[in-house]
Amino acid sequence: MNNKKGVMRLAIFLTLVMVIAATKLAGDLSVRIGQPSVLGKLLAGIVLGPAVLNWIEPSALIHDFSEIGVVLLMFIAGLETDLDQLRKNWKASFAVAIGGIVLPFIGGYGVAQAMGLANAQSIFIGLLLCATSVSISVQTLKEMNQLHSSEGTTILGAAVVDDVIVVLLLAVMMSLLGGESDVSLSMVFLKKAIFFVVIVLAGWFAIPYVMKRLSTIHVTEAVMSIALVFCFLFAYFAERMGVAAIIGAFAAGISISQTSFKHEVEHKVEPIAYTLFVPVFFVSIGLNISFAGLGSQLLFLLLITLTAIASKWIGGGLGARLTGFGNRASLSIGAGMISRGEVALIIATTGLEASLLPEQYFTSIVLVVILTTLVTPPLLKLMFRSDSEATAKDA
Repeated sequence: MNNKKGVMRLAIFLTLVMVIAATKLAGDLSVRIGQPSVLGKLLAGIVLGPAVLNWIEPSALIHDFSEIGVVLLMFIAGLETDLDQLRKNWKASFAVAIGGIVLPFIGGYGVAQAMGLANAQSIFIGLLLCATSVSISVQTLKEMNQLHSSEGTTILGAAVVDDVIVVLLLAVMMSLLGGESDVSLSMVFLKKAIFFVVIVLAGWFAIPYVMKRLSTIHVTEAVMSIALVFCFLFAYFAERMGVAAIIGAFAAGISISQTSFKHEVEHKVEPIAYTLFVPVFFVSIGLNISFAGLGSQLLFLLLITLTAIASKWIGGGLGARLTGFGNRASLSIGAGMISRGEVALIIATTGLEASLLPEQYFTSIVLVVILTTLVTPPLLKLMFRSDSEATAKDA
């Protein structure tokens, strides 16, 4: 037994060595060739995983560390969000979210119908393409110093709106088509309402009061500890209320950003996140790739990937354009909404269990999620660079 535990410890240590070293080296190489470092980190996961070298396989450790990584990533995004800018761009965020839901739904449903899937399955795939996860976009925007821009805050706001609407639509669909008669739609909507009321009240009153009172207790890193408690508490509460944990973490970050402890927390949480947990998150995405049995799925994979990218880009961009953004800025915002990330993976797993997603298409859908995640960083960099060049010419 002791020998088995020793082997497991060695495997954990070696996995962390490979993850940290590979993501940092791949990130540096990516920057050297003019791409965001996050692209190299994502590709490192593919190379280390079952698709290429098979040195690292998906495991409970990788999953748990990656969950912490994405929560911390969105917590940092909340800390760095300009709340005034977010309020200013709320109409644009809502329009971007709606555009990024309507077009992907139509596109996904149409492709699924063309491939001969049943109506319920086609509706589900359309809904799955509506999902957005801006974890990767957040990291890319941060690298380009665009997280505070009007485009960056619009993307963050739109992601929150998108997540809430998609979760509600999923609940409705599971109730009507998934065979879950015990799903109470009124309870689903009530839980979402309770979540936002509690989060707003806690963020407005409880967090500033508690952090101020407990910041002077005689323990090491009191402020940082309290901040992480709120981060994970909000994430836990979000999950319990049927909202993604990343939304709770993002709300906690915004709340703390309104206190005098913002810079201290931000300065100290980044080493924790970017040294260990966020690299594991990036690698975990690549570990889901497998090319086994894809021969008969190539047409579906090609069509659904192109639809996923184009519909979100155009839909989100159209929403931004209708609310006053210029053409290039609108395309930049649309590009930031393309990545489906862990939100779509969760929806895909839910659909598989409810027989709304055919098992033979599951691998293709996972690949679509990963491909949309891989294409987002270089596309964002291209769009923002074009936007900057256009601004410089106008000046």
